[in-house]
Amino acid sequence: MDSSLSASTTMLTCSSKLHHYPPRSFRFLSFSLPIFRKLGICPKFLSKSPNLTVRSSSSITAKPSWEFQKKGRGKEQDNKLRALREIFTRPGVNVDAYIIPSQDAHQSEFIAECYMRRAYISGFTGSAGTAVVTKDKAALWTDGRYFLQAEKQLNSSWDLMRAGNMGVPTPSQWLNTVLAPGCKIGIDPFLFSSDAAKEFKEDISKGNHELVFLYDFNLVDEIWKESRPNPPKEPIRLHDLKYAGVNVSSKLSCLRSELRNAGASAIVISMLDEIAWLLNLRGNDIRHSPVMYAYLVVEIDGAKLFVDDTKVTPEVMEHLTNAGIELRAYESILSEIESLAAKGANLWLDTSSVNAAIVNAYESACYKYPWDSATKSRKKRTANLDSNGQSGGPCAVYRSSPVSLSKAVKNDAELEGMRNCHLRDAAALAQFWAWLEDEIQRDVVLTEVEVADKLLEFRSHQDGFLDTSFDTISGSGANGAIIHYKPESDSCSTVDGKKLFLLDSGGQYIDGTTDITRTVHFGEPSARERECFTRVLQGHIALDQAVFPENTPGFVLDAFARSSLWKVGLDYRHGTGHGVGAALNVHEGPHSISFRFGNITPLLTGMIVSNEPGYYEDHHFGIRIENLLYVKEEDTPNRFGGIGYLGFEKLTFVPIQTKLVDISLLSVAEVEWLNSYHLQVWEKVSPLLDGSARQWLWNNTQPITKL
Repeated sequence: MDSSLSASTTMLTCSSKLHHYPPRSFRFLSFSLPIFRKLGICPKFLSKSPNLTVRSSSSITAKPSWEFQKKGRGKEQDNKLRALREIFTRPGVNVDAYIIPSQDAHQSEFIAECYMRRAYISGFTGSAGTAVVTKDKAALWTDGRYFLQAEKQLNSSWDLMRAGNMGVPTPSQWLNTVLAPGCKIGIDPFLFSSDAAKEFKEDISKGNHELVFLYDFNLVDEIWKESRPNPPKEPIRLHDLKYAGVNVSSKLSCLRSELRNAGASAIVISMLDEIAWLLNLRGNDIRHSPVMYAYLVVEIDGAKLFVDDTKVTPEVMEHLTNAGIELRAYESILSEIESLAAKGANLWLDTSSVNAAIVNAYESACYKYPWDSATKSRKKRTANLDSNGQSGGPCAVYRSSPVSLSKAVKNDAELEGMRNCHLRDAAALAQFWAWLEDEIQRDVVLTEVEVADKLLEFRSHQDGFLDTSFDTISGSGANGAIIHYKPESDSCSTVDGKKLFLLDSGGQYIDGTTDITRTVHFGEPSARERECFTRVLQGHIALDQAVFPENTPGFVLDAFARSSLWKVGLDYRHGTGHGVGAALNVHEGPHSISFRFGNITPLLTGMIVSNEPGYYEDHHFGIRIENLLYVKEEDTPNRFGGIGYLGFEKLTFVPIQTKLVDISLLSVAEVEWLNSYHLQVWEKVSPLLDGSARQWLWNNTQPITKL
């Protein structure tokens, strides 16, 4: 985002009062900041930022990726690359390289199968990565969460670029090196945010290369053909007001106040979770994420939802009509953007999330219509509007979406739903762990996939359960060191009772979203494993107990979670915390807790964030302890500088295995924290359990003593 925009970080409410919030029900808060994804990873090419330095706690001595490749898969991937390269020379294409990102047209982290183009062309299925294909080379960039996974999944035709490691070039730097000057590099402009496309265009210009927008078709789709999955057609459903907390009319009214204050007459919203939240709707187009594929244009006097109308039930249609929202075809979004420019609308554009095709369509259309000198600059941030919200000519308002931050600050109903679903989720996990421990003790052979499936079975019995919130990470031994490991039935390991077992999972419920990680050992852990686990626990406790001034950004707190590891020269390769939606995406921005200090979004009362420090020894074991927290006001005895102070309240209540704790490393205060937490777990969750699960909970919440 342009630096001129990031300078504006004023919090605005519907009444535009600074730092004065009414009782929390709903407000729009405008920040001109980037939206960060899971654990603070930057979505734009996984590159560029000088802060993207991966901390390594152990050296990596990996085999070439082809050694891990399954028989037959390598040849299949080579055929795909060959077919893709043949398209490069077609009339109307004529490119020397093509970029395939992970995202769909809405910059989603999780996407529908029909949009998994990077996974199709490369064989790498991680959620973050960028593939670059030239006429004779292919390379894939991903971050530290996926290094080991990519090693296993890429064949020898692909070069793995470990983004953030010293000496690893960015995609643009690599292209400037491997291509002769004057080449054309193609992208699908629907799959790149406007900011990412502009940044990439500037970077490759240093090699005298040209960025080509290929609007007519996606090159990967051309070779995917009939085998490509069909687009999702699942019906949209209403999100009940008792869970949403605020009705659609109120949300739209506040958004329109923001438009007027910014000098905008319309806004295009493309992030799927923002649309779902704003309209109190939920979908089922993407696994794990209760959203639907759509665009939303909100004007001062109306709104249009661009969606496949076959997904709209009569109940949803009535809901939209009552809110003054018209339906339009999903594919007609560009013509609508051009129409807005034609009638002189000042369009609010979040160029960090809105795709390059939309932004380019509006900017190009602006040149077609006359406008006076007062509004000629397309980078103007405010404009003079008449009584109908129109100006003398179309003018873009470049700011971050005001919906992103408002969605992140949960209202009372959303927090209540999150509390309730976490208790039911905890009950399911207690039943699961009681079952798994019994199976392991009886020497039953279970695969990582069978264990994940059994957890799903326990969760599915809970009221309001809809889906998992992401693919369960079920990793035994060395697989636990693969930060985003996804076990596959034909290649996964069995759960080894003599090794550490890491389980990261979550659920989507009608009233909330969960995300929890626990690491356990079913036998006798080594001294090394206990020390590492205890240091991770100390970091978890330190962040949980943090008290900090208002307006503190998340990166300030990241060191709290790493300090105990740092003392012995250890660290982990991911951020410490991500935002979580309320019955929405398990990963949401704009806030995070990460060592990447580019995200200066402050933590605000009502935000939900994960607390998940870890430690991983590649090819040996992984450790992570994760709870969800929400930000609350703290009643401190002093208020230095006249400001308030904030802290955290726990949402997650599942025992932390004390067998893995080296009590000699813990302070008395840390022991008290663990005992207090386990007492809360027992008091809150035991009423939901009976039989062996209740006994398991009792056994695993007993206090420990520091001698």
